[in-house]
Amino acid sequence: MDEKERHERGMAKRRKVLGNEWVDRANAKKTAFNEEFQELITRYAWGEIWTRPHFDERTRRVLVIGTMIALAQWDEFRLHVRAALAGGGLSEADIKEVILQQAIYCGVPAANHAFKEAAEVMAEVAKAK
Repeated sequence: MDEKERHERGMAKRRKVLGNEWVDRANAKKTAFNEEFQELITRYAWGEIWTRPHFDERTRRVLVIGTMIALAQWDEFRLHVRAALAGGGLSEADIKEVILQQAIYCGVPAANHAFKEAAEVMAEVAKAK
């Protein structure tokens, strides 16, 4: 697969996982400064890793949400929780279980904050419906 095809597959997967609205906003914010980074994550995070056949999308979503808790990357956590709830096949109960699991391995303070962030996202998703 060449870089162009990897980018196209990555963009399709990125749109499927995060939604068109999010990807369109990210693309609209491209500048000469960040464009190469946006292209890189589209090709490699989305076109190389998220398209691998071993894990299904649901498993990858759980892994990413748990990892964002571990790294305290709350903007990305919120993004992936929102996408998972909005059309990614995860329920609020699934998100709760991921956070509870991470409480053991990442610590109670991280889980406490994750519950706060997830509850805010859940309220926003419910309001948008």
